[in-house]
Amino acid sequence: MEETFDMFRMRLESMVRLDHPLVVLGSRIEWDDIEKSLKHLFQRKPGQVKELELDDLFGSHRLMVSTGVSRAGRKRLPFRLMASLLYLKHAYNESDESLVERWGESPIWQMFSGEIYFEHRAPCDASLLTRFRQALGEEGVEELLARTIMAAVEMKVIDPKELETIIVDSTVQEKAVAHPTDSRLLETAREKLVEVAKESQIPLKQTYAKEGKNLNRKSGRYAHAKQFGRMKKALKRQRTVVSRLARDVRRKAGMLAECAKSKLAMTLEKVERIVEQSKQRKRVGGTPKLYSFHAPEVECISKGKSRKPYEFGVKVGIATTWSGNLIVGTRAFSGNPYDGHTLHEQVEQATILMQDTKVVPKTVYVDLGYRGVDRDNPGVQIVHRGKSKRLGQKWMTKLKRRQAIEPIIGHLKTDHGMGRCHLKGSIGDSIHAVLCTAGYNIRWLMRMILKHGIRRFFRLFFALVSGAFGRNSDRCHLGNAMICPVVSFALTR
Repeated sequence: MEETFDMFRMRLESMVRLDHPLVVLGSRIEWDDIEKSLKHLFQRKPGQVKELELDDLFGSHRLMVSTGVSRAGRKRLPFRLMASLLYLKHAYNESDESLVERWGESPIWQMFSGEIYFEHRAPCDASLLTRFRQALGEEGVEELLARTIMAAVEMKVIDPKELETIIVDSTVQEKAVAHPTDSRLLETAREKLVEVAKESQIPLKQTYAKEGKNLNRKSGRYAHAKQFGRMKKALKRQRTVVSRLARDVRRKAGMLAECAKSKLAMTLEKVERIVEQSKQRKRVGGTPKLYSFHAPEVECISKGKSRKPYEFGVKVGIATTWSGNLIVGTRAFSGNPYDGHTLHEQVEQATILMQDTKVVPKTVYVDLGYRGVDRDNPGVQIVHRGKSKRLGQKWMTKLKRRQAIEPIIGHLKTDHGMGRCHLKGSIGDSIHAVLCTAGYNIRWLMRMILKHGIRRFFRLFFALVSGAFGRNSDRCHLGNAMICPVVSFALTR
């Protein structure tokens, strides 16, 4: 951003501490390199151009006329501003709306975003963050995560050799859906079917609105009272109501346009799946169950927890360093695969994200869920408790460190937003998981900047006192007066 002088506004340099970890980190991240690497994702797409032949007083000539609507739109906001907003959102676990509101009140956040003068306003509309995430895609957010790893190596807060040994584990990123009971899904199917029929101008004999709500309420009460016979009768009546509506809509949908038919066909397909799966507990014909009408990608994943035996969302693999707890890879896996089958992709992603550091993972510590995949991962030594007879005492001692990834997963869910994903579709699951990891790494870097800055301060201070001033009390008093400049110097180097 070009600096312009304005004597009527406050400069951020005079308002914040320049040794604040977030300010130091903002000056160490290579924002220009990130923008150059993602430049191809933000290329403007011109509209269609048509050639016309016109006749006038000077003869015939050809004219190029734009016939389509240009997709260029208005001028984009600075890339550093938008990327820093995504970092701050997941570093401090803010929503889009609260993020832009808090940004206008925090000069430190504004300085991290590359601003020069204090702006007591929102940086952008909250909806622009959604569009920016969609433009970035999975490739863009992985680049943001890779830059946090590179920043840690460049600031020397982690040794590049520590990246060769990683810990891999999996967890569940829950989707923002209601608990999928049969009665709730049937009632949602009825409501969506009526809604699509009204949009397509299909007249219905009856919508069963009052009866559907009563049946949903009754089935919930019967289930709570453990009166399962009555609950099954209520569910049977709900299936009858939804099936009648589906048949009525299908009969009257013959004269619709193709675009309306496609949307109606998708709704009818989901409705029929919900009706069939509510008849029995097992899958029908191997078809996966539908646990949410608006998020069909949701899977039911059992993690063996007594407090919450089933979680509804997507499986996410996480890779951290064995020493230091820096996250070097995060990937969402659709379809609830076996943990061991995800290890190859997880190690491959970590290798790609660390390619600028020229380090490749060589040793992976995992739990027993990753057994039997050594042949699928050549060149990587997989260490887990199942190899206790083949491993020595040294490896078994190091294996105890594998448990360090468990509190990291807890912090990701509690402090950085991975506990519940509100983004749409499978691509939304992938983007959200990687951004939560990038937010964790930002907070990790801030802690390391503060930790290493204090160490450097004490080294400089004791060298200053013992070497330059000796044991003279007057000179030591002069050295104490220089503490504040040394602190600022140490934290910002």
